[in-house]
Amino acid sequence: MKLDSFVLQQATQWATLPIFDMDTRAEVAHLLEKQDHRALTDRFYRNLELGTGGLRGIMGAGTAYMNVYNIRKATTALALYMKTCFPGKPLSVAISYDSRNRSDFFSHAAAEVLAHHGITALITEQMRPVPFLSFMVRHFRCQAGICITASHNPPAYNGYKIYWQDGAQLTPPHDENLIRQYESLVDYGALPYMDFAQGQQADLIRIIRSELDEAYFSKAKAFQFFTGNADSISIVYTSLHGTGIYVVPEALKRFGFSRVHVVKEQAIPDGDFPTITSPNPEEPSAWEYATKLAQKERADLAFATDPDSDRIGVLVRHGDQYLRLNGNQIGSLLTEYVLASKKKNQTLPPNGLMVTTIVTSDLQKDIATHHGVAWEETLTGFKWIGDRIEAYESGTRTPYREFLCGGEESFGFLAGHFVRDKDAVLSCVLFAQMAAEYKEKGLSLVEALDALYLRHGLYHETLSTFTREGKEGAQQINAAMTHMRMSPPKALAGIKIREMRDYLQPQRDIALSNVLQFWLDDGSKISIRPSGTEPKIKIYLSLKREASFLSVENLAEEKEGLTHLGKEIETAFIGSLQFS
Repeated sequence: MKLDSFVLQQATQWATLPIFDMDTRAEVAHLLEKQDHRALTDRFYRNLELGTGGLRGIMGAGTAYMNVYNIRKATTALALYMKTCFPGKPLSVAISYDSRNRSDFFSHAAAEVLAHHGITALITEQMRPVPFLSFMVRHFRCQAGICITASHNPPAYNGYKIYWQDGAQLTPPHDENLIRQYESLVDYGALPYMDFAQGQQADLIRIIRSELDEAYFSKAKAFQFFTGNADSISIVYTSLHGTGIYVVPEALKRFGFSRVHVVKEQAIPDGDFPTITSPNPEEPSAWEYATKLAQKERADLAFATDPDSDRIGVLVRHGDQYLRLNGNQIGSLLTEYVLASKKKNQTLPPNGLMVTTIVTSDLQKDIATHHGVAWEETLTGFKWIGDRIEAYESGTRTPYREFLCGGEESFGFLAGHFVRDKDAVLSCVLFAQMAAEYKEKGLSLVEALDALYLRHGLYHETLSTFTREGKEGAQQINAAMTHMRMSPPKALAGIKIREMRDYLQPQRDIALSNVLQFWLDDGSKISIRPSGTEPKIKIYLSLKREASFLSVENLAEEKEGLTHLGKEIETAFIGSLQFS
């Protein structure tokens, strides 16, 4: 592979200029000496993009990688942009971080840049989950927030999420304006910062301790729905080496759940994630230790949270079996529980709202309608749900609706609006209460889910992902989307496609996005989109069997039939992809 002259120029600068630290220079010099052209190209063929979800990438030296220089660049852009948005006002930014390697170092680097610009950085004493950072922005009335996290990505990755004063991740126009500010910064030597200790002495860097946790738990108490015996159920919990270990067991304890068994092998925060291939509760491999402990303790259910504790995974016991629920099933059960509980205790408002995304199960919409609650949908990405909440809270969207709950298929759920991002901490508490309440009624969670299917129709959803790394991978993903847009299939598994919706074209009140959706004659829906945070392309399939065709007797057979049909449709769709 021939090395591009631009890549060589950039790499030479990083290997020689004194603005880069000794380790960084040595790392790049080693690659130049080895003439590792592929590695050099991946590191220097572009600048690491500050996308609408912030920064995310492999850690290491290079313009395209996650490192302290790109952290300083993004934070400088944020500081300059904040000053244009809030001229003459005292400014503050909330900062937290997860268990990934260098997360604490990156969070301190961000605080140092803010301090130089006279912006107060409020930084958590220890790592804390994404939902706590979102809450922190609002609780301390900051103008912005930063969380150093790469969510459930592999160990080599880290990231940088940016939040606005409403506690939600950036949406237009702020994301677009900040991206322009970031791209205008081209000199890594012109990104000044103040030493961390000096910033503390100047009261521009402040450490936030237990007051954050106490304030969060105080708000969460509003979701104490179950008043029975919480010790009737046994729970296994794994933090997958992430931040959840600091708060999830404590949250469960405060809601009365004392029979909580922590997976000790995964309880220590560790960015290398030594016991798992991927720290993602969506992955079956992440459940090995939790499943073994659940079987040993005969637990009723098990929870797994990802490293930044915004996603919840659930394992439930059904007879002698343990079954993993997918994100759509988790969200549907929680939606039913929140709305039914509020209706039961007469706190369900007449203007209630449930928000979901365009690739999430329509079962959640059916549940909302059943309870007399309006629903709306947004693009994929929880920032759009947060944006919809703020639109109603601020009065820019009328008439006013009170957000009650919402979620997305990727294991994210939020109840209430004191947090503005998906919240696995409160979701664990809600799910535990729900399990205890159903057990009191003699029902398993699988039976509770089946009851929803019998009432609303049987839903079957799947997700397929294809990973394409580096420059070539990005080109392949773009090629696949272009081909699908220009030459879409006309039928799948013998079923005609009746409609294609391209979200790069205006669609209702949803922002433009690189998403395609196809509706088949039988009501099936299939969606395809590149991930906004990972080098992946994702395919979502959703099938439904109407409730009028279902009964307790034929439900298992209908599930099997939908599973078989789903595989046929999915195989046909994947066969139509072209990555070159």
